[in-house]
Amino acid sequence: MRGLGHSCPDTLVPGAGSGRSPVPASPTSGLARRPHPVGISSRLPASVTRPLSLGRGSSGAGSRGAEPGRAGRAMTVSPRNLRALWPLAPCACTALLCLCPALRGRGAEDGAGCGPLLKGSALLLLLLGYLLLRYRGAAATKPGPRAPALAPRSRLARRSLLERFYERQLRPSPHVLGHSKAHVSRIVGELVRAAKAQGLQPGPLALALRGDFVGVGSAYEQHQVRGADAFDVLVPLRPPPRRALEPRGAGPGAFACALSGAGPEGAERGAVSSARVLRWFQGHVARCLGAVRYRLQERCRLSLAAGAGPPTLLVRPRSDYVCCHLALAVRLVPALPLGDALYLVPARQALWALDASKPEQRLLGWLRQQAPPDSCHLKCLQILKGLRDLSGRGLEGPLGSQWGRVLSSYALKTALFSVLLRGPWQAWQEQFLVERLEELVLYLRDCLHKRVLMHFFLGNPRVPEAVPVPRFLREAAPLNLLAAFDASTLDAAAAQLLKAWSQAPKIIRMYSGPRHLRRSPALCRHVPEAGQEAQSD
Repeated sequence: MRGLGHSCPDTLVPGAGSGRSPVPASPTSGLARRPHPVGISSRLPASVTRPLSLGRGSSGAGSRGAEPGRAGRAMTVSPRNLRALWPLAPCACTALLCLCPALRGRGAEDGAGCGPLLKGSALLLLLLGYLLLRYRGAAATKPGPRAPALAPRSRLARRSLLERFYERQLRPSPHVLGHSKAHVSRIVGELVRAAKAQGLQPGPLALALRGDFVGVGSAYEQHQVRGADAFDVLVPLRPPPRRALEPRGAGPGAFACALSGAGPEGAERGAVSSARVLRWFQGHVARCLGAVRYRLQERCRLSLAAGAGPPTLLVRPRSDYVCCHLALAVRLVPALPLGDALYLVPARQALWALDASKPEQRLLGWLRQQAPPDSCHLKCLQILKGLRDLSGRGLEGPLGSQWGRVLSSYALKTALFSVLLRGPWQAWQEQFLVERLEELVLYLRDCLHKRVLMHFFLGNPRVPEAVPVPRFLREAAPLNLLAAFDASTLDAAAAQLLKAWSQAPKIIRMYSGPRHLRRSPALCRHVPEAGQEAQSD
């Protein structure tokens, strides 16, 4: 990298790279070494400035000076050398024991026995047994796989590569994102107002739209990756008059909701099924889309894609008003308000799930105030999401189908919250991007090995007091986000995550060709109008 690491001539470090050195070797003083110039050794890597390991003949009067090219080739004790010595040691002890009878007879004639020899052989055998036990104990307590340690120069090279990866493939254009959010706000706002104008809908549910909407997800939390073309919007519902919603716990992370009080005739009492509400919401939005489609037909084409989950509003541009000719997909999620910016959204079967997007946005805002101005915590989250997507392209089998679910964006964000609160805040400066990414990867690896990654708000008493959280949320049953996956899948995901981080440069270069790069949309001709709408949004 530029600005770090100065090249040092071969005369400063004998035997460090070349086979010969211009430093003369004195036959009386061993290897002659010239001192480093002041200010250079402190900037060299430890692998270059460490003392040389001299071989035989490097010290002592009258000994020959060691060759500079062989100065660093001293024999080191390694487990392989120890394994080679194990067969020789028993053979030597056996030979001494075989010679003992012959020496005993000779010793009897000479008046001396072989007692000292037997004692020495026994001590040698005990020493070998002790070393064998120590070696096996160290091998048994060997820690699990860790992320490979990086030299300072390698860390700088990796940081530069990650920065380019973030700028070229992950970071969305602020202009495109701001204009797209403004256009989504206008379309969804008109759709919600048209639905509210129809008032209370007749039927067993007797629900209505409250008349507003809430933008949630990564696009509104400033950690969206790649294109700004996908958005999530909560559409709050209003219960019938003189009726109230009563949430009840139905397991970890699941809730049942009931209507209480006296309502209009025809309205059902008891539990409110999320599946029935979802079907009613899809039909209601489809009926209201006609009026909105007519008013916006000169600018875009609107269609509704309905499936098993919440409906998705598809926006296809007719002119360049839609930001940079970008097609948008807006997921409309019906939500039951609980107060304190908390909502219940449809979950499996007839149950509901808690949506804490607004408290999470407050937490991110509080973390932004505590962290340094050049904090890299959101960039770490975006880069980790990008590496997850790239490393999952070639996966097959069970892990390939579960990879995106195990390391979902919500799981990665939850892990980031936990690592951030461990502090210190100054450790999240921009210059420590690689170190914080590695810490986040190792934390996720440990969570996958332990099969535990707890929801940050449900049943967590350690939420910062600066972030207001309702009491029932703190006292709720804790939710493990990894409970739905088996042990083999989590172990495989942990190994794949560590492999993706270790081979991040190779993976990024593999998918950095022209066909993998993000297309840069042309700037639209409504920049002043786009800026005005973005400010109003």
